[in-house]
Amino acid sequence: MNGYKKEFTNVLQNVKDSASQLDCTGGGVMVIHKGNVVLEQYWGTQSKEANARLIQEDTQFHIASVRKSYIGFAIAFAVQQGMIAAIDDPLTAYLPEYKEAVYENVTIRHLLTHTHGLQKVNGKVIQEFEAGTGWAYRGIGVELLTQIVKVAAGKDIAAILQEQVFHPLHYHETGWYEEMQDNFAEVIRYLDDPAWNTSDNTDGSQMNMYVSVRELAAWGQLHLNRGKWNGQQVVEEEIFHLATALQTPMTVPNHYPQNGYLWFVQKEQGLQAERMEISPHIPAGAYQLLGYTGVTLLVIPQYEVVAVRAFNSFGLPPGYDYLEDVRSFGSAVMQSISECTRIKTEYVKSSKGQL
Repeated sequence: MNGYKKEFTNVLQNVKDSASQLDCTGGGVMVIHKGNVVLEQYWGTQSKEANARLIQEDTQFHIASVRKSYIGFAIAFAVQQGMIAAIDDPLTAYLPEYKEAVYENVTIRHLLTHTHGLQKVNGKVIQEFEAGTGWAYRGIGVELLTQIVKVAAGKDIAAILQEQVFHPLHYHETGWYEEMQDNFAEVIRYLDDPAWNTSDNTDGSQMNMYVSVRELAAWGQLHLNRGKWNGQQVVEEEIFHLATALQTPMTVPNHYPQNGYLWFVQKEQGLQAERMEISPHIPAGAYQLLGYTGVTLLVIPQYEVVAVRAFNSFGLPPGYDYLEDVRSFGSAVMQSISECTRIKTEYVKSSKGQL
C-alpha cells in the first residue's frame, strides 16, 4: 500500500532524503498514529540486479541492531515468568563458567543497558570501565544475554518469540533465516566491511533477522498497546513494561544514553545526551532502536505513535552522521504530530464558533 495524510509529507521527505545519502536501492516507511496508518510508502528495488523485485509490503529488511528489541522481550519474558529472579543478579549466577575477575561485578542490568564495561580486544575480554559507571555499545553484552536466556528459560530467543508472539499474532514476515528469500531486500555493503557478519543459526542469537516494515510497525504497536491486540491481552502486559521502562543504573551520569531492556529510552525531553539516538524534541517515555542498515523503530506513547523506516544499506558513507540522521527522523515525526494537533485544534475552535 502507498498512501499518506498530507500532514506526514515531511516524514516521507525526511526518509527519502536519508535514502539519498546511503548506498541503498530503495526503502519503506510507515507511521501509525492512534491506531491508524497515516503514512505507508515503498519505493525502489530489492537489489541492484537487472529486473530486481520491487520493494513492496511483504519485502523483508535486514534489521541489524533493531533485533535487540526481540532479545529484550525474551529477557523480560524470563523475568516476568520468574526464570530470572532479578536483573540485578550477577551474570555469573546464570553463567558460572565465566569465572574470570572481569565478570565479577557485572549484572544482567548492566548488560541490558550497555553499562557493563566489557569489551573484546584481540579475542580477550577486558573491562573498559567499572560496571555501572559508564556506557559503551559493545556486542559482547548481547552475546551474554542470549546465553543467559537459554540457560534461564531452557529455550532460545527464537523459540520464545515464536510461542509468545509470532504464532499467536500470525507473523509471517519476521524471523531469523538460514538463507535469502525472494522477498528479502539484499543488503548493499562493502564486501570487506568488518562490522558485517552472517549466520545460518536461527536460534535468535545472531544478526540474520529480516522483518517487513508492516510487521515491524505491528511489533512496535504491540509494545505501545502493552501486549493487547484487537482489544485482547495476547501477551502479558508486564513484559512490555519491563522492556521499555528506564533501567539504567542511577550511578551512570545523565550525559550518557539511557536504556530499558536494550531499547534506548527518552528520560526527559530536551536532554542532549551524548550518543543518544532519540531526537531531543521527542517527549519522555519514548523508546527507539536503530540498526546499522538504517532501519529504525520509534515508539512515542504520549502521542500514540509508532514510526518505522527501512533501507537496505549497511555502513556509514563518508560524511554521513547516522545519529544526526536518525534524530532528524524523530524530529520530522514530531513535527507532523504537532501539525495534526494544530489542525485538530483549529477544527474544534471553528466548530464551536458555528454553534
